[in-house]
Amino acid sequence: MHRVGSAGNNTNSNRPRKEKRLTYVLNDTADTKHCAGINCLAVLKSSASDGCDYLFTGSRDGTLKRWALGENAATCSATFESHVDWVNDTVIAGDSTLVSCSSDTTLKTWNCLSEGTCTRTFRQHSDYVTCLAAAEKNTNVVASGGLGGEVFVWDIEAAATPVSKSSDVVEDDCSNSMNGSANLLPISSPRTISSSNSIRTHATQCHGYVPIAVKGHKESVYALAMNGSGSLLVSGGTEKVVRVWDPRTGSKNMKLRGHADNIRALLLDSTGRYCLSGSSDSMIRLWDLGQQRCVHSYAVHTDSVWALASTPTFSHVYSGGRDLSLYLTDLTTRESLLLCTKEQPILQLALHDDSIWVATTDSSVCRWPAEGRTPQNVFQRGGSFLAGNLSFSRARVSLEGSTPAPVYKEPIFTIPGTPAIVQHEILNNRRHVLTKDAAGSVKLWEITRGVVIEDYGQVSFDKKKEQLFEMVSIPAWFTADTRLGCLSVHLDTPQCFTAEMYSVDLNITGKPEDDKVNLARETLKGLLVHWLAKRRQRHGTQASANGDVVSGKDMTARSSAHSRIEVDGNAENDSLVYPPFEFSTVSPPSIITEGSQGGPWRKKITELDATEDEKDFPLWVLDCVLNNRLPPREKTKCSFYLHPCEGSAVRILTQGKLSAPRILRMHKVYIVVLAKGNFFCMTFICTGICF
Repeated sequence: MHRVGSAGNNTNSNRPRKEKRLTYVLNDTADTKHCAGINCLAVLKSSASDGCDYLFTGSRDGTLKRWALGENAATCSATFESHVDWVNDTVIAGDSTLVSCSSDTTLKTWNCLSEGTCTRTFRQHSDYVTCLAAAEKNTNVVASGGLGGEVFVWDIEAAATPVSKSSDVVEDDCSNSMNGSANLLPISSPRTISSSNSIRTHATQCHGYVPIAVKGHKESVYALAMNGSGSLLVSGGTEKVVRVWDPRTGSKNMKLRGHADNIRALLLDSTGRYCLSGSSDSMIRLWDLGQQRCVHSYAVHTDSVWALASTPTFSHVYSGGRDLSLYLTDLTTRESLLLCTKEQPILQLALHDDSIWVATTDSSVCRWPAEGRTPQNVFQRGGSFLAGNLSFSRARVSLEGSTPAPVYKEPIFTIPGTPAIVQHEILNNRRHVLTKDAAGSVKLWEITRGVVIEDYGQVSFDKKKEQLFEMVSIPAWFTADTRLGCLSVHLDTPQCFTAEMYSVDLNITGKPEDDKVNLARETLKGLLVHWLAKRRQRHGTQASANGDVVSGKDMTARSSAHSRIEVDGNAENDSLVYPPFEFSTVSPPSIITEGSQGGPWRKKITELDATEDEKDFPLWVLDCVLNNRLPPREKTKCSFYLHPCEGSAVRILTQGKLSAPRILRMHKVYIVVLAKGNFFCMTFICTGICF
């Protein structure tokens, strides 16, 4: 998760003590592909005979996608973008509600059949939310678990029902209650994203809906499962035990011991009688909850079991994990069969009729034959083995070289993704970033435009970095990471405003060559140009309806009249975006940020609709873009000396010590030298000056 950065505080400033960070995420490919590993899968079967089935995928790139499935085909029909960190799990509740959880500590609900509509955000967990479970017959019940050892049971319908309070009163109540108790967690976010992806405030009380807390875990929770009616919940994690709960009350029914390592996957049959568990000890165990004991154990894998999927009758189980293998096991006869092998660890499985979807740490998703309706037919192909009772027996068989051959060599078809960026280096000019992806391709990015300016192919990353080295010195005005599989650029105030360049060096025409350009300010203008245009159009429409003609500066003042942003009447709001700071609209970057209230949110720059204000954007960002105002900073000058080259007969300047701003054009130094009568080469000794 991207933690919110902090900056120094000016005691005379009205800004909060901890300034919010603004991040923008770059992507050079179409929005129809994931660019990081797929953590979760969910299949929505069509209720109509001629309807379309859908596959939902959640990725480490922070997005979910909906795929319309045809015969040996899949088309991306929507991207669900609001999470700001890895999407870890997703389930379908009812006919049209998708629920997702993320490392950003939130749960989100979505309209499955919309164009990416997030209907609600819940903020109850204190750490990464890792897993979800839904009751198939009780469409409103969803459970969530996370690294904080917390498990909550949600009534989605009740949680999404707003109360009859105005948002202003609600905010006051929320702030008062939070001030009264420092340990109180917000129950749900007052923020939602409508069908147009606009961000607005919901009328939600902090003490409105409270989920049921299932208390008892002392460590991280990695797996949950629920029976069809929602009357039974099982959980597992790093404590190596399976806990059984009544989700209606949060009370604990039993604790099942037997695994020797973390529990990573759980399944319950529809009746709640039997439970399957997969563990990092490489074992799969079948539990009879009525007898409160393990009735079978299956030594199928040679490494951690991370994913399980059962047939509708709970007679067979498909399993995958860290050993890159997908197995089918008959739970009664203990007969097991290797269906296929992958090149990456298997993270999740989703059975779909007679095929199975397989998600891995790669950004692609594959569909393999599975015979889900009649799995016993697969065993007729031969090559099966009897699953042992002990994990080392399966490992010993593998070491002896008798690993079975997979039944299937190739998937039915693959939904391709984009290779994730795995390495990056910020170059000295502080505008270019060199990256390398999982396929070995090396690219050069210009982060002030968000585009790839060179694709070098599969070359040595270190050698290319040496070739691109420049003898320049520009302050580090941004940081970057590739946690989401793509390039994320972080801006923190006031550090981001420390870098400047001359307009002539940026090839900006129509400006004096000595005119200085603040890189962060111009980048922010480029990112928010669509938002600013829609904002002016919106305020202009409102003014026209009232019969008024409002200038740009008056619009800024009027829109800020009810906010904490002070308008600088002396500053002209230069809205022109220079070419070196124009971002692509074909593959537009996404903004990740949070305003003075609520939590982080994410949105493409082209989808900002001008309803966002200081509650959504950090105040320093609006101050810069709307008011042309940067944080105050000391106007210090750096001292430097001019000395003749070694061995030169040129005399030493009488004025040996000079001073200049942090950025200084070279011809200014030439003028000083010429004025002193020295026409020969000089050696410059300086500190902290950009020539």
